[in-house]
Amino acid sequence: MSRKFKMVSGILLICIFTVILCSIPRNQTDSFNEKYAGTADLDKEVGGIGRENTYTKYLEAHKDSLFPTENIEVDIAKYTGSNDIKLLEEYEGEEEVLYTYEDSFAQWQVNVPAAGMYQVYIRYFPVKSRGVDIERKFYINGKIPFLGADTISFTRLWKNSEVIKTDNQGNDIKPSQIDEPAWTGEYFKDNLGYFTKPYTFYFEKGPNTIGLESVNEPMVIKSITLRAVTQDKSYEEYLKDIPQATLSDTALHYKQVIQGEESTLRSSPSLYPLYDRSSPTTVPYSVSKIRLNMIGGNAWRISGQWIEWNFSIPEDGYYNLSVKARQNYNRGFVSNRTIYIDGVVPFKEMEQIPFRYSNEWISNRFSNEEDIPYKFYLTRGEHTLRMEVTLGDMGNILNEMQDSVYRLNSIYRKILVLTGTTPDKYRDYKIEKVYPEIIESMDLERKRLYKIIDEIVAYSGEKTNQIAAIQTLAGQLETFVKNPSKIPGRFTNFKDNISAIGTSILNLSEAPLDIDYLTVTGVNEDPDIVKDTLIKSALHEIKSFAASFTTDYNAVGDVYDRDEAIQVWILSGRDQSTILKSMIDDTYTPSTGIKVNVKLVEAGTLLNAIIAGKGPDVVISAGQGEPVNYALRNAVEDLTQFPDCKEVLKNFKASAYTPYQFEGGIYALPETQNFNVMFYRKDILEELKIEVPDTWEDLIAILPIIQQNNMSVAIPSTERTLNNVSNPDLSSLFAMLYQNGGTVYDEAGKRTVIDSEYGSKAFESMTKLFTQYKLPTIYDFPNLFRSGQMPLGIADYSTFNTLVVFAPEIRGLWDFTVIPGTRKKDGTIDRSCHTSGLCTLMLKAKDDTTRNNSWDFMKWWVSTQTQVRFGQEMESVMGASARYATANMNAFEQLSWSKEQLKVLKEQWDWTVGLREVAGGYYTQRHITNAIRKVLNRNEDPRETLLDYAATIDLEIEKKRVEFGLDEKQD
Repeated sequence: MSRKFKMVSGILLICIFTVILCSIPRNQTDSFNEKYAGTADLDKEVGGIGRENTYTKYLEAHKDSLFPTENIEVDIAKYTGSNDIKLLEEYEGEEEVLYTYEDSFAQWQVNVPAAGMYQVYIRYFPVKSRGVDIERKFYINGKIPFLGADTISFTRLWKNSEVIKTDNQGNDIKPSQIDEPAWTGEYFKDNLGYFTKPYTFYFEKGPNTIGLESVNEPMVIKSITLRAVTQDKSYEEYLKDIPQATLSDTALHYKQVIQGEESTLRSSPSLYPLYDRSSPTTVPYSVSKIRLNMIGGNAWRISGQWIEWNFSIPEDGYYNLSVKARQNYNRGFVSNRTIYIDGVVPFKEMEQIPFRYSNEWISNRFSNEEDIPYKFYLTRGEHTLRMEVTLGDMGNILNEMQDSVYRLNSIYRKILVLTGTTPDKYRDYKIEKVYPEIIESMDLERKRLYKIIDEIVAYSGEKTNQIAAIQTLAGQLETFVKNPSKIPGRFTNFKDNISAIGTSILNLSEAPLDIDYLTVTGVNEDPDIVKDTLIKSALHEIKSFAASFTTDYNAVGDVYDRDEAIQVWILSGRDQSTILKSMIDDTYTPSTGIKVNVKLVEAGTLLNAIIAGKGPDVVISAGQGEPVNYALRNAVEDLTQFPDCKEVLKNFKASAYTPYQFEGGIYALPETQNFNVMFYRKDILEELKIEVPDTWEDLIAILPIIQQNNMSVAIPSTERTLNNVSNPDLSSLFAMLYQNGGTVYDEAGKRTVIDSEYGSKAFESMTKLFTQYKLPTIYDFPNLFRSGQMPLGIADYSTFNTLVVFAPEIRGLWDFTVIPGTRKKDGTIDRSCHTSGLCTLMLKAKDDTTRNNSWDFMKWWVSTQTQVRFGQEMESVMGASARYATANMNAFEQLSWSKEQLKVLKEQWDWTVGLREVAGGYYTQRHITNAIRKVLNRNEDPRETLLDYAATIDLEIEKKRVEFGLDEKQD
């Protein structure tokens, strides 16, 4: 009886506890108002740690300026500038236009009748070129007015190249995206989207000059206008301005559904049709087949990106608009869109339409707070509806956060000079006496952070995950202000918390959204009800489970019988495999008749498949050492057997295919190629009054200044890890070796010559950087570069993409250049550097037809046109951080690099040296790494250590040459 009583009591307690939990209001938040209320000026600067050239400061400086009401047209024909400009009488239907090339600088004189603030509007034609956004620097009277005016971007117009087709498995094939240039217009605005309104610029009364310097891509200019800043009209004002109309029954009950995937224009090639199999309410629906039934997704998240649809209206009148959308990406966050009808925002309420988090599709009718639908007056005929990503009120918050991160990093660096990177937590540094302004700045900054938290909560309606880092840092600053002696013990954690806020900025600035369809209805017609019932969901899950037994999700695109197609395995990722197969099905197979099966596999699967005789014909994205390893075992084809091999290799630097050469043969084609450049913080080097080093001697000369300020320099080391796996980086050692005239192996590849005079000198120089100059071997370069603790560093050039996306708060404050070199006797500087990459190889073919077809496919894959398209689609799908490192020289020039960046990269690329692969070569990097670690960790003699390990390497090379029947005799 007592046992039953306990069970009943336990159940009752659980029920009571559940009721209590359910009764607690969700999203209940506490305000931090008391933390910052009463502070007279949260915008004041303390200790000179803020940025002076921001747009916010610019507006503050001109806050009392007038807003003239007249527009001013710029006479574009009366320009001065470089030779890279042509005045054309006619271009694409427009008369008297200015063609500005990628290296152009154009300047105009503008007579301004009334001083004040103006917005700048440009009408332009995006000339077909490399397919990236157009970018210009904007000058007023010879100066860039503020940070952001140096990166004015203008979008291109993109559309599907063809109608959606299906493969032989019944799956829809994603259409490729093509640039569809046409005359269009844009205001000069913030490319980060923090300021949702166009920039306003101050002009003096009388003659002024404006200038446009090309950063990226050519453009044709029809007109430039200094426009008066106007106030947006409200919905009530809009209703007063539109005509009164008597509506017919047709107009009152009109309904048109526009599928999201049928959009006509987009601002980016990444905004292509997508498929969704997660919901039974998606239209059109399939549980197992790929149906391109939506658009947007995670790719449609960057401020300024837009998608446009065409729709028709039967007669003049009033209509309602609704969108079936889903925002299931960011819980507790709002994705906003600005709505344009025929290129114009009809009224103020359409500037910021919110889409809140939901796992289900929701029909969002454009309506006011009382849920009364807005009426749009539309005339008979064709119209356009554009939805553009906007940050809305979040933009101002993000701008405050970005400024805060910059100031906090400045505070961190200032304390760093006093305490070093690892301060003694038991020592009292008396920071409050040495830097009293720092404590005052911390107090002000923590108030700002608490205010930001309240603003985010007010905006989203709840405490999102992203504000946890802000609240943690605000609390930490509060502790530091009350007790400065706590700073040394929590200094490292302080830096990590600042980095966490930087990550929050990135996450909060993204506003993804899915669109299933749009609906245009008469005012007496309702859009379709969207409801995912329990029965629908259950049936969907059952069907999905059953389909998993019959559908091969690893096979991509058209699938053919093994005997009638070449088999291609790709070792990278699903996005890459999907893009590749789409390109094959819409371009390669139709033009050649060669059928191709593509399969995504793990890299470790390849060896087992080859041993079992189940391997593919072609392998894509294979590691650099794989071709020679398989060549030793007679498992891959020698590509020199094909008469046009030399012609194909002309697309690459010799350094790109050096690792794939062995015993007179070439066993792979280069696919990607990576090399190092040197990144530097312009602001910090200027503050320290030092120049960017040109040679290794210059670098060593400035190290004392950098280290006196408790900063450091990033040099690739043996302690690098990738994805928590040790991946030693010997690129700095190899660079010094090559610059001194040395090499890793002898000409025949039978022994290492790393122990030569050149090798020993390079080894000593490289290890001395860590033993004598105490540079770190383990570091997180992007974060330390962002904070300023590492204002200088050598890293792979792909780090650029990471920094652009990862650290927006330091935009304009950093750059990259060629790596330090070694000065020769003739005064020239040798900047030779190590290079690495992925490749495409052909396994031993079963017959001539397979061999020739595989070679044809490989040539197509590494060709310029294919690599350009693949790189553009990769970047469009995965963002700028995934910019493709193609080894094809011609294709590389057509990717999204600016002309200045391209100049640096091409210069460093010319200096690249490929590392030869030899039998037993895996021992080389392994034991050079061991030698470096021995010198660094045990303080062993560098020369003697290198000699010992070189002998071990030679023994392994000799052993492998004997094993594989090669000439084992040492010279």
